[in-house]
Amino acid sequence: MFDKNTYTDRRNKLKSKGLKGIGLILGNGESPMNCLDNTYHFRQDSSFLYFFGLDFPGLAGVIDFESGDEYIFGDDVEIDDIIWMGPQVPLKDNAAKVGIANTAPFAKLFDVVKKAMDSNRKVHFLPAYRGENKILLEKLTGTSSLTVQKHASLELIKAIISIREIKEAQEVEEIKKACATGYQMHVTAMRMAQPGTWEQKIAGTMEGISFAGGGMASFPIILSQNGETLHNHDHSQILQEGRLMLCDAGAESLLHYASDFTRTTPVGGKFSTRQREIYEVVLATNNKATELIKPGVTYKSVHLAAAEVMAGGLKELGLMKGDTKEAVAAGAHALFFPHGLGHMMGLDVHDMEDLGQIYVGYDDEIRPSDQFGTAALRLGKRLKTGFVITNEPGCYFIPALIDKWQAEGTNKDFINFDKVNEYRDFGGIRLEDDILVTESGSQIIGERIPITPDEIEAIVQKG
Repeated sequence: MFDKNTYTDRRNKLKSKGLKGIGLILGNGESPMNCLDNTYHFRQDSSFLYFFGLDFPGLAGVIDFESGDEYIFGDDVEIDDIIWMGPQVPLKDNAAKVGIANTAPFAKLFDVVKKAMDSNRKVHFLPAYRGENKILLEKLTGTSSLTVQKHASLELIKAIISIREIKEAQEVEEIKKACATGYQMHVTAMRMAQPGTWEQKIAGTMEGISFAGGGMASFPIILSQNGETLHNHDHSQILQEGRLMLCDAGAESLLHYASDFTRTTPVGGKFSTRQREIYEVVLATNNKATELIKPGVTYKSVHLAAAEVMAGGLKELGLMKGDTKEAVAAGAHALFFPHGLGHMMGLDVHDMEDLGQIYVGYDDEIRPSDQFGTAALRLGKRLKTGFVITNEPGCYFIPALIDKWQAEGTNKDFINFDKVNEYRDFGGIRLEDDILVTESGSQIIGERIPITPDEIEAIVQKG
């Protein structure tokens, strides 16, 4: 964990936001895989980690926004636990490490919440994404677990986002560690992209590298020859010479900060002419977006500018036609680029989206689009110094989507469907970097994973 002043300062920032009542931030518990004693690898709630720092199950934090008092609730282990787990640090000693003097058994949390509610004080809590915490909130507040999400505090959500979205220098250093591990994961995958290799072997090797670097993969690894499926977690195929392997993966640091990269590799180490042409379009789009990222610009405008680069490149290849700006305004590029340019990243790979993506990525000024493709943009608002974001344009040939648009005549003035149908077996290409928004512009975090076609071919061919 960071030093205790970090967590004290963070909680003080939250207390300065003018909220009334008490704030309840639940940690996570263990989640059984198939029986109570056989659990998934524990992952603490990110907001609890951010403000309270303790990375073990069975905890809850409370902040009294009016008195300033702070508490951690949890239970010390008993002898049966010690037999299996070994001696454990008492809760009061762990709490002191993050600057909190007040601790109590977990059951006392119910008394604190009841007292606040009986006094007509607001109990602010965050949306729960795990069933156990929805049930706990029902028991604490009396609100049904089926509807408790609707009663999450928008005031607390917005206050936390305003603090967490600006990354501290020490957070950026943690993200750099995750990026260094991600670099090793992706270069290893490139080296393994040989004909006859099982996709699962590569994905499993990458996950092992992540754990060896200090933490689990930051999300389930996407790796497939069928890159036209945007989130393809099926790793069942054997790599074939000449196909493209799309790999989207990242690592967590020991303190759970994330990285998130995508590279697309030719199996066997040689891009075909057609593959290289599309690859260069996506790479130009990625580079242009990085160039445009700076404080004060909206990420929605960067997304649309990137879409124009892609549309222009596809027009040169005969896949699109007409005026490029008009094509993007009409959403014609989304046949090939049906997702957003990127998202926030930090303690979560999609940072803070458990609090509500609409609040993380948008605000009163910048609202989401309802147009296919741009509607999937997860981050649209103005960028600020200290944001950490992803830049991940992609170009895909999705047969079902091609068929639908062609049958309906969608954007027929901008799409050369005869040419597009020649690419039905192409797959997809996505290229993703992690970006820190700086005072003067942006910088790629850590050493950039090899990205030019020549670099990637050389790595694969070396094996």
